[in-house]
Amino acid sequence: MTAPAPRSAIEISRQTKLLPIEAVAAKLGIGSDDLEFYGKTRAKISLDLYRRLESAPQGKLILVTAINPTPAGEGKTTTSIGLTDALSRLGKKTVVCLREPSVGPCFGVKGGGTGGGLAQVAPMEDINLHFNGDFHVVTSSHNLLAAMLDNHLHFGNELDIDPRRILWRRVLDMNERALRQMVIGLGGSGNSIPRESGFDITAASEVMATLCFSETLPELKERLGRIVVAWSAGGKLITARDLKADGAMTVLMRYGVQPNLVQTLEGNPALIHGGPFGNIAHGCNTVTATKLGLRLADFTVTEAGFGADLGAEKFINIKCRKSGLRPDAAVLVATVRALKYHGGVKVADLPKPNTAALAAGCENLLKHIENLRAFGLPVIVSINVFASDTPEEWQVIREACAAVGVSVALSKHFSEGGAGAEELARLVVETTAKPHNGALHFTYPDNLPLLEKVRLIAQKIYGADDVVAEGTTADKLRSFEEAGFGHLPICMAKTQYSFSASPTLRGRPKGFTVPLRNARLSAGPGFVVVYTGDIMTMPGLPKVPAAEAMDVDADGHTVGLF
Repeated sequence: MTAPAPRSAIEISRQTKLLPIEAVAAKLGIGSDDLEFYGKTRAKISLDLYRRLESAPQGKLILVTAINPTPAGEGKTTTSIGLTDALSRLGKKTVVCLREPSVGPCFGVKGGGTGGGLAQVAPMEDINLHFNGDFHVVTSSHNLLAAMLDNHLHFGNELDIDPRRILWRRVLDMNERALRQMVIGLGGSGNSIPRESGFDITAASEVMATLCFSETLPELKERLGRIVVAWSAGGKLITARDLKADGAMTVLMRYGVQPNLVQTLEGNPALIHGGPFGNIAHGCNTVTATKLGLRLADFTVTEAGFGADLGAEKFINIKCRKSGLRPDAAVLVATVRALKYHGGVKVADLPKPNTAALAAGCENLLKHIENLRAFGLPVIVSINVFASDTPEEWQVIREACAAVGVSVALSKHFSEGGAGAEELARLVVETTAKPHNGALHFTYPDNLPLLEKVRLIAQKIYGADDVVAEGTTADKLRSFEEAGFGHLPICMAKTQYSFSASPTLRGRPKGFTVPLRNARLSAGPGFVVVYTGDIMTMPGLPKVPAAEAMDVDADGHTVGLF
């Protein structure tokens, strides 16, 4: 008998009977009066509920992060979802808090952000494509500010903005390399002032990051007003508030500030809100969604984008520093294939057993464990199981972790759902039941110069010898300090594939420096972005984009989507 073809993620999602969203909400004690319905299986949650629960007892916070991935990713999102389902199977009221997927990568090479196999949030098609409109309102709010800036220049430039020192670009939720750098305002005096500009992807927008740190509409307006768009000819920073744009931007963001409720394939609650990328932005879902989860559930499972050198570092040094959040444990996702990749194996050969390369690649895993412990977090390693794994390879990982006193769980959530992650869930319950020092240890203090903060991240987290500030990067950092922003934390924009700024340096590289190519002030969310290596803020499509395989059938169903 011929074995049935494996089902795609979208087929699994469509074939799963989802609960009405009010039934999912009821699992967290949320009534329909606190829901705004977006169909039968999606809703936004009222901020009134968030405020009413402000003094409620809080559950445990579990941070899911990972080693440096292969290009295909190592299953951090599926692990977060599988762990949520497994904890629920153990009788724990659990919610997963994730970021919203960006449309652009869905049509490129990365795929969506809703998990896969039997560890998914649903309805996956709706979540991956437009969802409840949050990306659209961020895009519109960001571009409204850009339009008002250019309109101000056109009608006399009362604020004396220097057109050569405009910092605010436009955004689009699509991978489009042709828009990275451009000249706008051409075509005569009726079309504003010609100047250089460009587009970033919406996930890298400062408005997106501002949303992620705003817990109320008044706070959102105040933060949007702080956004710096340009320098004046006299050296003054010009803000969105100076342009009188903050109120209108908040109008567009009015409903975007409310967390979104959906469900896992096993009917457990999922809060999906905010969508900053992990490599070019701070890579965490909204503070509002995370805190709401903690007020409603015994366990809140959340993830931070890409490897722990990016996502977890920024989760602790930025999100926790600003919000007062503190994870009770960190789950570090590793795969046999990624560790072999870090041991020097080519991508095409990763399915072949190779314990020697695996042992060498475990140096990457051990460095991430070291970093997470330095933050003050208990660490659990979760091996995301693939069909090509062998028990001998799992044993190599277990022995490497045992040598540093870290527990390991095999997780088969992709193929078995929550049942396949129960070993991991039991370890999480056991670990968080133990008393531990509640203090977080940040990588740097607030009062260090910005460049020194970057240097400490590179040396302590990446293992670099030093940083090299290229071009005007150091001057920009000093100008931010002189303008009163020296106390802000650092958001590193770096490749996810390596501790270094070069994706080719795998494992645990040593003897390298980190080139600092540029810096931007993000006064709205309150951090400074520092760009390393060749990192781009507007991705491009691959030679054969995933979009080529997508279509809509005669029944109106999307086909070719993962």
